[in-house]
Amino acid sequence: MHSPHDPFVRVRGAREHNLRNVDVDVPRDVLAVFTGVSGSGKSSLAFGTIYAEAQRRYFESVAPYARRLIHQVGAPKVGEITGLPPAVSLQQRRSAPTSRSSVGTVTNLSNSLRMLFSRAGTYPEGAERLDSDSFSPNTAAGACPQCHGLGRVHRTSEELLVPDPSLSIREGAIAAWPGAWQGKNLRDVLDALGHDVDRPWRELPQTDRDWILFTDEQPVVTVHPVRDADRIQRPYQGTYMSARRYVMKTFSDSKSQTLRAKAEQFLASADCPACGGSRLRPEAIAVTFAGRTIADLAALPLSELAKALESGTGSEAARVLTDDLLARIATITELGLGYLSPDRATPTLSAGELQRLRLATQLRSGLFGVVYVLDEPSAGLHPADTESLLTVLDRLKAAGNSVFVVEHHLDVMRHADWLVDVGPDAGEHGGQVLHSGPVADLEGVTGSATARFLFGCETAPARAVRTPRGWLKTGPVTRHNLRDVTAEFPLGAFTAVTGISGSGKSTLIGEITEDLEGVGRLVRVDQKPIGRTPRSNLATYTGLFDVVRKVFAATDAARERGYGVGRFSFNVAGGRCETCQGEGFVSVELLFLPSTYAPCPDCGGARYNPETLEVAYHGLNIAQVLDLTVEAAAEFFADTPAVARSLRTLLDVGLGYLRLGQPATELSGGEAQRIKLASELQRVRRGHTLYLLDEPTTGLHPADVEVLMRQLHGLVDAGHSVVVVEHDMAVVAGADWVIDMGPGGGDEGGRVVASGPPEAVAGAEGSRTAPYLARVADGGRFRSR
Repeated sequence: MHSPHDPFVRVRGAREHNLRNVDVDVPRDVLAVFTGVSGSGKSSLAFGTIYAEAQRRYFESVAPYARRLIHQVGAPKVGEITGLPPAVSLQQRRSAPTSRSSVGTVTNLSNSLRMLFSRAGTYPEGAERLDSDSFSPNTAAGACPQCHGLGRVHRTSEELLVPDPSLSIREGAIAAWPGAWQGKNLRDVLDALGHDVDRPWRELPQTDRDWILFTDEQPVVTVHPVRDADRIQRPYQGTYMSARRYVMKTFSDSKSQTLRAKAEQFLASADCPACGGSRLRPEAIAVTFAGRTIADLAALPLSELAKALESGTGSEAARVLTDDLLARIATITELGLGYLSPDRATPTLSAGELQRLRLATQLRSGLFGVVYVLDEPSAGLHPADTESLLTVLDRLKAAGNSVFVVEHHLDVMRHADWLVDVGPDAGEHGGQVLHSGPVADLEGVTGSATARFLFGCETAPARAVRTPRGWLKTGPVTRHNLRDVTAEFPLGAFTAVTGISGSGKSTLIGEITEDLEGVGRLVRVDQKPIGRTPRSNLATYTGLFDVVRKVFAATDAARERGYGVGRFSFNVAGGRCETCQGEGFVSVELLFLPSTYAPCPDCGGARYNPETLEVAYHGLNIAQVLDLTVEAAAEFFADTPAVARSLRTLLDVGLGYLRLGQPATELSGGEAQRIKLASELQRVRRGHTLYLLDEPTTGLHPADVEVLMRQLHGLVDAGHSVVVVEHDMAVVAGADWVIDMGPGGGDEGGRVVASGPPEAVAGAEGSRTAPYLARVADGGRFRSR
């Protein structure tokens, strides 16, 4: 029996996902890093087992109602865990994007700022004091009544609604109108109202045009339709709706994303004329602190906001509140996020930025005695920012907490007190703990892919320098923090764009379009999800599932039963399980908690009904095929060329460990990006293609980075061009050309600090990247040239 003061978290018999009955002891009150190649099982151990069990114990202590639901969701597959304190998880999952969520709301800065204006603001003479809610655009007391606190209004105009005034209404002059019967109905109603629908739009009187487009009236008239001669057309009562009313109604009420997008084409967005984009009522905007309104302060980068607050003097209340704000801002700035402003919308942040904001908030919470489980906090961080991150993790530990981090960054591993290395490979070839102990002791562990990079002097293979066959010029660009920036990208080469977070890298490559001379075909491979529900998965996205379903439909058993290709789809009625409608999961509503997914009680997650599952191909039914890993499926379908080609490209980008039916909701941003890249690689490419990738090595172990770089360099060798935004200095050192942005983030960035071959940038003065690139060069990573 272990003492309640056991200094270790002891896991026994962990079997979650690919873990093979794992036993491991991890000390408390340390910085412990869980690492291993992608898909090795490290997240299954840290999040799927340790954190999941801590969460389950918490829920069990809440209420019998929660216990009943948590049992339904399922406990982690583990024998027992002892010595486990309460846990806090900081994962890279995105919250639901909302235009009202901002940096200020995520970090509680907005609350403190509103309190400062309420208690210590300078009010106009004779004005009543406002409570803090009156300074929030998200409350009825504070929101501007005209734009409802959004700061923007959508308007339309005759030019937007009628792009071609030479057409008549019958010919479709009012482009904003709906198509099909609904559009004809509006035209017939206008005709019945006495308007000339056959005259060119521009010849109609202005008063008629304004009424047709903008009236709020909705007259009802009897319409006598004149359509097909062979069909009896009965008169009916038709209601008129103006083009503006139709567009605004569709944009605000329609559930269809396609219809809303179409309506948006006929709207122009502008700052609200009532509040000037501040989102607040006039009474709130009239209050100032240090000579600025709350909207002015919220628009400043945090580093600038700190200076503005320091300049403000006043009462004791002002001093206490500004001290609190400055302490909160200091933590965020320490994590390299000083370039963000409090009013920056949450959906515009990267997953890494969002996680670091949550981390900053936790530092201020004052919790101690808990386990923080973090998911790759260094993702999207420049090496200079990673050093700041390590300081913050040390402070969490010093406050009396245990910090468990899933991480691939070698500097974070070297800084750890304890290292848990999972492997040796991915999927069914992983799931074992190769090492759990001090970092230095990993060096003697054979079979560890991590040890090879952590202690070995890995040299990149020598590759002859590529001579550009032309140059792509962008700019001058003035957008976000870029001011008249021009840049040149070599064609037929591998280019890395570097710079600290917020320096303008993504903005710069966002200016590359197919219209530029020399681009040819343009392919952007980003980290957005390949789907937002369990219905979307690896097999459906890559298109290989279409071929697999044809294979099943061609079997003797399927032919005898008359099963076509549709029978093997889980997206349509027929072969799927109707309880979960082919999702394999049902949504479990937890009322006071976010809803979660649990396996379907009827099909157990198989997605299909029993009759469909009776059809087998080479001994496996369709659900069992979806459960195969890419690697296993490559062997299984070796004699089906169309499937084998798709699987080969997935293997080539290091995704052999993923299951074919793995839901999109379970994939990381890096995995989604590599699936998109694999889908692109399986296409037959003709002519020059320019590939743009935003941090393609995010979430990748150095061994997986090698595999991915082999593919990307292969594309360049085949005559294409590749441009990557990248923080991994090993990747940058292997590039043909480097463009370094900076020198800082936000207003301190936005310039091309240096450009040239990696060796040249490594020696550039004033570059935050140069010293880290030079350090990799000292390790022998530059190619012989």
